[in-house]
Amino acid sequence: MRNFIITVDGKRYEVGVEEVGGAPSVIPAAVQQEAPKTAPKAVASDEKGAKVLTPFPGLVKNLLVAEGASVKKDQPILVLEALKMDNDITAPCDGVVSFRVTKGANVESDAVLAVIS
Repeated sequence: MRNFIITVDGKRYEVGVEEVGGAPSVIPAAVQQEAPKTAPKAVASDEKGAKVLTPFPGLVKNLLVAEGASVKKDQPILVLEALKMDNDITAPCDGVVSFRVTKGANVESDAVLAVIS
């Protein structure tokens, strides 16, 4: 059991937390990282165009361009919701977009969202 003293709105509370498992209780400062402010672009390319991959699991909230539309590099093409936050997924290059997902679809990490050719 680890005890902590927490102050909330000027009131002090003593809290006991039971340790579970063998995980370290303190994360070294070098390992702690701030979450990215925008969704990263995950891109893989092949002979048929650039694949736009999802960087994390989420819900396809909205498609921002029509199927077959011409897009420019870094133009938002869809909105991916993760952890109640909307994240714009952008085109990795200029080209014509072909979606591999539909609005409302749940996707896992590294799923192909679209192909830009």
